[in-house]
Amino acid sequence: MNQSPSFDEAAAVLKALSDPNRLRILDVLMEGTSCNCELTERLGLPANLLSHHLRVLRKAGLVFSRRDAIDGRWIYYTVDQEAVARWQDWFAAFLDPSRIRERQLCGPEGQQTVGEISLIFKPDCIPGTDQ
Repeated sequence: MNQSPSFDEAAAVLKALSDPNRLRILDVLMEGTSCNCELTERLGLPANLLSHHLRVLRKAGLVFSRRDAIDGRWIYYTVDQEAVARWQDWFAAFLDPSRIRERQLCGPEGQQTVGEISLIFKPDCIPGTDQ
C-alpha cells in the first residue's frame, strides 16, 4: 500500500497496541515466528485470551498467521514486517517534533498589545470551544 494511512487506520493500530498483553505478544513475535502453544507457555496467558489478542493484532494488520502444512492444528504467527515498517515511518513522521509550530492565539491573550503592534481577536474563534 503506497498511500499514506488514514487517521482511522492509525487509530485502529494504536487501539490494537493499547493493551499490554498485545504489546507483550508483539514483542515476543519480533523475535521470530511462534506457534500458539509456545506463545501461551511463554506469556502465561490462557489460550482463549491469547487467541483473542492475536485476532486483534491480525485484524490491525500487524500479525499474520498460517497453518502447519503437515498438521493443520498447529498455527504459526509472524509479525508483518512491511506493515511494521510502514507504521514506524508513519508514526515517526507524525510525531516529529519539528512539525510543532507557534501560532497566534485567537483568545484574549491574542488581543494583547505587544510593543506598538496590536494583535486582533479572530472573529471565527468562539470562547469555550475547541477551535
